[in-house]
Amino acid sequence: MSISIPQSECPAQPASMSRAHRFYRSGFFKQCAQISRGRIVLHDRLGVTEFGQPAGAADIEVIVWIHDAEFYAKAALGGIVGAAEAYRDGLWSTDGLVGLMRIVAQLVDGADAIQSGLAFLSKPWRRLLHWLRRNTRRNSRKNIAAHYDLGNDFFSLFLDETMTYSSGIFESENATLRDASLAKLDRVCRRLELSPSDHLLEIGTGWGSFAIHAAKRYGCRVTTTTLSKEQRRFARRRIEEEGLADRITVLDQDYRDLEGHYDRIASIEMIEAVGGEYLGTFFAKAMSLLKPDGLMCLQAITLDEKHFRGRRYQVDFIQRYIFPGGFLPSMTMLLASMTRSTDLRLVRMEDLTLHYARTLHEWRQRFLAAREHVRSLGVPGSFIRLWEFYLAYCEVGFLERTTGCCQLTLARSHVRGDFLGMLGK
Repeated sequence: MSISIPQSECPAQPASMSRAHRFYRSGFFKQCAQISRGRIVLHDRLGVTEFGQPAGAADIEVIVWIHDAEFYAKAALGGIVGAAEAYRDGLWSTDGLVGLMRIVAQLVDGADAIQSGLAFLSKPWRRLLHWLRRNTRRNSRKNIAAHYDLGNDFFSLFLDETMTYSSGIFESENATLRDASLAKLDRVCRRLELSPSDHLLEIGTGWGSFAIHAAKRYGCRVTTTTLSKEQRRFARRRIEEEGLADRITVLDQDYRDLEGHYDRIASIEMIEAVGGEYLGTFFAKAMSLLKPDGLMCLQAITLDEKHFRGRRYQVDFIQRYIFPGGFLPSMTMLLASMTRSTDLRLVRMEDLTLHYARTLHEWRQRFLAAREHVRSLGVPGSFIRLWEFYLAYCEVGFLERTTGCCQLTLARSHVRGDFLGMLGK
């Protein structure tokens, strides 16, 4: 499902194009000429152009309508950020956004191909802007607010009833999004071997689904922290409604300022908001909070090694418009930071990458089905198109495995013997 304008409904355009736009168009077409898998039929004011496999031979076929030739300039000068901005602004549309992105992903390191050409001209100022948003204590609050404080009503339109905003685990083909969320929450609890005597620290509350699940199902005490005002308000209300206020404490604290000692620590897709320069700080703080015989479960989104090397110092449209201050490490960087900064050791790792692709597909379908409700919140069409692009882009990243998701069980080096053997089963 995709927001698109059929050719018959496209605004009438003169059969002409400026010299500059023709130049940018020529460069764009040279990139598209490399397509060997899939088929794109592109309509613009100069006619119809086909790329890739012949009609009927491709497993993915999409139609793209260029409504304004300025698209070519934005894509050439802005790379993936420019293409996203052009989609947001309605300069182009397609009948299959995910399919188009999967086709493009094959080009010279996928999205990196879109960053080539003249896009390097815009990189310095984007890097500067990203650096200015780096996750200091002050900036972390601003960055978190920019995304998670968009409004609880907004997120409730596409998340399931648990309000879980991280990869689910689909244990069967018939599993619903809610089933997958609950399966993931329970998987984390079981990895931590939670018991009623445990005091659990959660770094990154979200809307409270994990803290509530852990306290309700496993009887443990939970301390959880979030910098999001909206999430904190929502989580505290849910905890009161569940009658768990005596078991769960919700803090408004940066992870760097947390104190105490805990039997177990969970952090579910929060580390992406830490920043590359602060990974060592995050792990060192987690270790200082974890008792010598404690366990930690970390669920993280990562970039594959090849794409990490190419993109580490690039700023994509997600960092620019969706998650300011966001950073995806590679698995090598993640584990190296942990090893340098702590005595934590990896005792179990589980790949959730394809589960995340399905989770994102579900979110995107629910988001698009709720477009009218989104608009009723006063959200402009440009915002809806940007978020559709974001959800599709992420889904394709996991489908193509340029982006991964893993669940890591970590233990202090003091934990040895049969207990670690049990975790490996």
